[in-house]
Amino acid sequence: MRNYPVYTVTPKAERSLRNGHPWVFGDEVVQMTPGEAPDGSLVDVRSAKGAYLGTGFVNRKSKIRVRVISTNANDKFDEPFWRRRIRYALAYRKTVMGSDFGACRLIFGESDQFPGFVVDKFGDVLSVQVMCLGIDMIKMQLFRILIEELSELGENIRAIYERGDVATRGLEGLEQTKGFVELPGLSTDLSGHVAIEENGISFDVDYIDGQKTGYFLDQKYNRRAVMNLARGRRVLDCFTHTGAFALHAAKGGASHVTAVDVSAYALERARDNATRNGLDDVEFVCADVFELLTARDERGDRSDDFIILDPPAFTKSHATARSAYRGYKEINLKAMRLLPRGGYLATCSCSHFMKDDMFRQMLVEASHDANVSLRQIEARQQSPDHPILLDVPETNYLKFYLFQVV
Repeated sequence: MRNYPVYTVTPKAERSLRNGHPWVFGDEVVQMTPGEAPDGSLVDVRSAKGAYLGTGFVNRKSKIRVRVISTNANDKFDEPFWRRRIRYALAYRKTVMGSDFGACRLIFGESDQFPGFVVDKFGDVLSVQVMCLGIDMIKMQLFRILIEELSELGENIRAIYERGDVATRGLEGLEQTKGFVELPGLSTDLSGHVAIEENGISFDVDYIDGQKTGYFLDQKYNRRAVMNLARGRRVLDCFTHTGAFALHAAKGGASHVTAVDVSAYALERARDNATRNGLDDVEFVCADVFELLTARDERGDRSDDFIILDPPAFTKSHATARSAYRGYKEINLKAMRLLPRGGYLATCSCSHFMKDDMFRQMLVEASHDANVSLRQIEARQQSPDHPILLDVPETNYLKFYLFQVV
């Protein structure tokens, strides 16, 4: 019989847990059983009346004091438990991604009941992030199970690379780290580059030095939507990063594509991706997007009739959401002013702090200021390998819209 320390929580935390949210914050803990529960270990969470609410990883260094991993009082948190969880996650991806399983997110943190754990599959390489102390303490076991379960699906993994070079590890008291995972049968001396295919386009993924895990898989089907609209159009792809939207537009038959990013390194990667796909007519411009859009507006340059705005997250907290609102409005207003009637706009936000209703209100205000109307073509979200739990709003972060200016 298991005997975990007990954390008693406030009625507010009880309601949140019963509604499906897996976090207990430090100020929501009202009592702990005597004795130490080492950070990273498991504790039971109970209501003031003693009702069992769940079991999770505790960490006193984090504002999120307990990350609940199960609400089943009969669960045993042994290897078979974690193997079942991994099997569920892989089975879901095989179902929803189909032929796109070769490059997809296998585990998406809380959405798969693995707090702070992200696993992206790029062909035969896994790029992983661990941002929870409890998961960090068992990660080698999870890596081994992942390899074994993927092998059962006919997927032979050549290497696992850990991208622990993220500031959020510090919130859990973890040091930043990166490097190849050492397990029997895995390589630890690869180049850090692997080729993937997305919507018929080949991309080189730099999983050592690229942003996040090396490539943004969440926009896969949004890029396909852009491809389907691009034929015959002059496309301006802002914040192109390694060229994913730009190359999809070119592959879709755009008459001209200009890809803009402030990072010379990112543009070099984008050029390489264009060359590997025989899309050498894409124009790459190293510039600040805000400045470039302003300069085009000042000189009356209305030559592009499809503008794509895929900026980095302008806010990573509620405190800066209003400032981010102004930033999103500024670039969208500039883009709307540059587009001719009948032109197209793809615009998005990847911050869950910029809620969808705020983003839509920003677009309404920007369109009024630009003296245009927007006809919505599609409202989209992240691809289904980044599943959204309705009870956990943090998993719902990507907003993507396609409009025609009328």
